[in-house]
Amino acid sequence: MGAYHYTQCGLDNVFIEGTNMVEDHAGKATVTVPAIGLLHQVIAEGIVRLPSKMSGKELRFLRTEMGLTQEKLADILKVTLLTISRWEREETSIKDTAEMLIRLMAVERLDLNVALNVDEVSAKVTLSPKKDPIRIDGSDPEDYHLLAA
Repeated sequence: MGAYHYTQCGLDNVFIEGTNMVEDHAGKATVTVPAIGLLHQVIAEGIVRLPSKMSGKELRFLRTEMGLTQEKLADILKVTLLTISRWEREETSIKDTAEMLIRLMAVERLDLNVALNVDEVSAKVTLSPKKDPIRIDGSDPEDYHLLAA
């Protein structure tokens, strides 16, 4: 058992701990990740709970998990499609008010087990962006959950 760096979700900071690694026929370490939908819900929870601004990749992850196109998210946030694209490519930083709404939308639309109020979200998005790891207990794939930071 060890920590598996789960980059297939498009994020660089997700680690699943307690997974069983096995060697394939070529001797390369591999891991099976079951219940991807449940796992992605826990990753979304981790992003929403991050104690700093979210990255463009994290925004993209939440947007796609919510089933929104860039165009639809731009319409909801009353910004241009180009703005969403620039945020996701990290050419410009996500506006604090937009990020607050995105986090709250993710909690509601993805039915996340997170209790956030506007003051808590505001405190998170005014901090500098950091690459905090999202650590997930994967020892029971039917009960993925976040590990304490």
